[in-house]
Amino acid sequence: MFGAGACGGRATTHHKPGTSHEQAGGSVGRLLTADDGSGNRLRQVDAEGAPAVTVAVRPDSEDGWNVHLSVRNFRFTPDSVGGAALPGRGHARLFLDGHPLARVYGSWFHLPASLVRAAGGGTRLTARLYADDHTAWAVNSTPVQATASLAASSGPASAPEESRPATPSPDITLEIAVSHGEVSPDPGRTEIKKGRTVQLRVRSDRADTLHVHGYDKEARLPAGKTVILTFTADRSGLFEVETHESDLLLTQLVVR
Repeated sequence: MFGAGACGGRATTHHKPGTSHEQAGGSVGRLLTADDGSGNRLRQVDAEGAPAVTVAVRPDSEDGWNVHLSVRNFRFTPDSVGGAALPGRGHARLFLDGHPLARVYGSWFHLPASLVRAAGGGTRLTARLYADDHTAWAVNSTPVQATASLAASSGPASAPEESRPATPSPDITLEIAVSHGEVSPDPGRTEIKKGRTVQLRVRSDRADTLHVHGYDKEARLPAGKTVILTFTADRSGLFEVETHESDLLLTQLVVR
């Protein structure tokens, strides 16, 4: 009787048996002051066990594209949208060149060419994961998302390139920007479990070279472009990530 009175007298889709009041109140993870760029605040969780998504885009033989979202540590819960944030649950949103396009409640979505034209056109389709309360799931202050390119034509000629298997989603993604000699976010340490896949997304306002010490991983940093470097953290220790020419420390990786 006490439990029924405390929870409003009956269970709801947002507070199921076995779900704590903390979860039902939407306090899963840590709610950041930053948002995802479209007004939805970030809900940060630990990298280990965090939701992950990959997106594959294939031209449809009749019209537009078929979009497939592959998720890990996450399931779509359309019946709970608008409720509290629960671990690994929610929906996805699609963005075309950064502009909101559609909300998705399952793995497949048909994107008609007319919708792309109505949005003003575009080439880069991003899928981002959200909790039921519309906060964006995030790891290391970065939204959990994946991006794919739309084919120039919706005809079958583009299908071979787009139908390649999706690259497995990294276990942890770090997004770093360098502008006027300043690194954002401020360099810190990120703990990584040995054997996990790490993805570095680095953007610099001047040409430079990205270097991961201890792993001998390098990548050219053209000015004004985001460079993605992915590798497996198969060595234990403390490793610095820096730029060569400007000699800036970007972050430190602690692999255990």
